[in-house]
Amino acid sequence: MTCCSHCESADRLFDQRLAAADLRAYRRHGAEGTTKRLLEALQAEGISGMTLLDIGGGIGVIQHELKRLGVTEVTGVDASGAYLALARQEAGKQGYVADVRYLHGDFVALADQVEAADIVTLDRVVCCYPDMEALVSTAAAKTQRFLGLVYPRDGWWMKLGTGVLNGVSRLRGEAFRSFVYPTAAVERVVAGGGLRKIYHHDGPLWQVVVFGR
Repeated sequence: MTCCSHCESADRLFDQRLAAADLRAYRRHGAEGTTKRLLEALQAEGISGMTLLDIGGGIGVIQHELKRLGVTEVTGVDASGAYLALARQEAGKQGYVADVRYLHGDFVALADQVEAADIVTLDRVVCCYPDMEALVSTAAAKTQRFLGLVYPRDGWWMKLGTGVLNGVSRLRGEAFRSFVYPTAAVERVVAGGGLRKIYHHDGPLWQVVVFGR
């Protein structure tokens, strides 16, 4: 499967129903879990006055929270049009929609249209893309200060679980697939972009990492 076709399948899978459910959960509980941990790690570095590029940000939880913490301008890129629409809706509700630029599609394919930012985030996005090296290296190239990632640990249990999920997707006729990439491979690509690891947390399923330039 090409990256383009994979992103098209993501657009179909992450639809209005799922986006609306995620937005309701955010409005009810705020940022949670690994997203909250990533936000706290970035906030600890002092991000007021910086710009943000949020790749695959869904309904925009990172965008909304970091804007509240002093980020000035935001770019949101997502393969799901439904999620982008609700991210825009929530930004309007929070009063900062004029400070956000939204792009719909494959970030790697759209990279020439995307300006570099102080902070670049990929929250549970690396696992949803078939070409890790292209995605991560392009994200690193757009990073001026901090790159934040949330992606699966590469333990056997994650590989087994992902295999089961992908098998279910095949049975349902869905083209979308999930991926578990070796941590060392991801970190090697990031290091090749001139960034060093400054924060790392391993949870049972996900790892939260911040790299700095």
